Amino acid sequence: MRRDEQKIEDTWDLSSIYKDRNAWEKDLKKIAKDAKNAVKFKGHAAESSDSLFSMLAFIEDAYKRAESVSSYAFLTYAADGSARDAQTMLALAEDAINRLSSALSYFEPELLKADEKEIKKYIKEKKFKPFKTYVERILSEKKHILGENEEKLLSYYAPLSGQFDDAFGDLNDIDMDFGEVRGEKLTHGTFQKFLKDEDRSIRKEAYEKLYDQYEKHQHVIAKLYAGSVKSDIFKAKARGYKSSLERALEPDRIPEKLYRNLIKEIHNAFPILHRFYEVKKRVLGVDKLQHYDVYMPLAKSKEGNYPYQKGVEIIQNALRPLGDEYVSMLVEGLTTGRWVDKYENKGKQSGAFSSGGYKGKPYILTNYEDSLISSVFTLIHEGGHSMHSYYSVRNNPFLSYSYTIFEAEVASTFNERLLAEYLLKNESDKEMRKFLISKELDDIVATLFRQTMFAEYELVMHEDAENGIPVTIAHIREVYGKLLREYFGPDVGFEETSDLEALRIPHFYRAFYVYKYASGISAAIALSKRVLSGGEKERNEYLSFLKSGGSRYPLSSLKMAGVDMSTGEAVKMAVEHFKSRLEEFEALLDQ
Repeated sequence: MRRDEQKIEDTWDLSSIYKDRNAWEKDLKKIAKDAKNAVKFKGHAAESSDSLFSMLAFIEDAYKRAESVSSYAFLTYAADGSARDAQTMLALAEDAINRLSSALSYFEPELLKADEKEIKKYIKEKKFKPFKTYVERILSEKKHILGENEEKLLSYYAPLSGQFDDAFGDLNDIDMDFGEVRGEKLTHGTFQKFLKDEDRSIRKEAYEKLYDQYEKHQHVIAKLYAGSVKSDIFKAKARGYKSSLERALEPDRIPEKLYRNLIKEIHNAFPILHRFYEVKKRVLGVDKLQHYDVYMPLAKSKEGNYPYQKGVEIIQNALRPLGDEYVSMLVEGLTTGRWVDKYENKGKQSGAFSSGGYKGKPYILTNYEDSLISSVFTLIHEGGHSMHSYYSVRNNPFLSYSYTIFEAEVASTFNERLLAEYLLKNESDKEMRKFLISKELDDIVATLFRQTMFAEYELVMHEDAENGIPVTIAHIREVYGKLLREYFGPDVGFEETSDLEALRIPHFYRAFYVYKYASGISAAIALSKRVLSGGEKERNEYLSFLKSGGSRYPLSSLKMAGVDMSTGEAVKMAVEHFKSRLEEFEALLDQ
């Protein structure tokens, strides 16, 4: 349908950010003024308690406004990118925020040039309470903050560093033509559908046609990825980090040992992962799985009747272990609170996301399908993100409310785990149980095992580049092909073009990001087991984690919730959970 054909109650209410476009434009203009006014603090931003407080109050006010302007423009575009001026709004917001960031680039160098003892004394004063964590985090990065001129140069480079990702996105999403399969256009979206088609020849045709295009463009994409890796290394060296991995992990105080231990534990789990593919081979009834077969589900999806309101009722019941406050607030947001933009329309962004800012509701975009239980899983997943934002905003000042991606994936996956447990507990139909278990197995493979494989690939490519081995298409294919064979095991065969999958992954242009998904699902499995088997204490400790926002570093906030991610125990627990689910599925197969 067109956007104007949607029922108002099925769309989100953006008036909690701005009443209308005119109100948004007023704040957009104020950001331009903020950028001009920023200069008045230059040279004395941290010379006294009062000047530092005034500077921080200015930063808070300016960045709050910038966040609201950006959020409103992004959500307007996401709901209907074909709407008049939607792209223009997004571009104007981005330009204004880049200008503001550049205008304030002098602040951190000035703060770090000041007497650190004096600064620490200032922030002990009561009036600095909203800014204390923010200042402490800047001070902790002192050795990596450069002088004013260097910081300004880096702020100018920031938009350029994103051009590799942008160019890949345009080539990947717009310019490349994958042809048709069975009379239907082959796109990234339909490719996923074709890979789950029961006709094996369709899966093979879609696979070959897609990778044919990557083969034709392999040298250009390899150059783009090489540029992205070089950019990562440049930014690490410019700020005095030992490596691009250290630069990615240190701001969140994530030890390199955690990253490497994740890879080590997953390598130890290869036998159970390979057993999963053995079971898949058995279910599909083939002599050997090919790479285009591995995304076929272990059990057929049973279409059901899950209209939106029924989906919300299921979510309400599944989340009971989190208490009345959590459940009632989320249910209100999903229904009368109009947090959610529910259904597909022309020009609307595909997939789903949660986008919560300090001002406004913690919005959720979905493309809900009444016949699919997966829509309920998507809604509860995004609801986890939104409730994390809801609690974070209400328990932290603006400059320290934003939690890390590392923590974000815990809150969403935790909710999915509670839904899976609830559905299985209340489902006696054998075929439906098989489907629910197969879905969970596929989700764990996609999030824990596959993302770890991606994380290992990123580590190898960056470390090789740092050691003088150039990022070429030959090296990309060699490294990725080796990882494919290791992770998928002896029951999966590959085509000559299978190693070109390395060229398809957009996340590789945001290096050392994907490990957070694997770590997140590990933490979520451990915490969900703890809450489900515990009582009020365990629930409250988990809710305290949601409330902590950005006031603590991620490992500290997760430890407060009851899981120590500095050891490999959570990953081992996730693997053990995967194993037990696989055994349960095998038992159902044998019945």
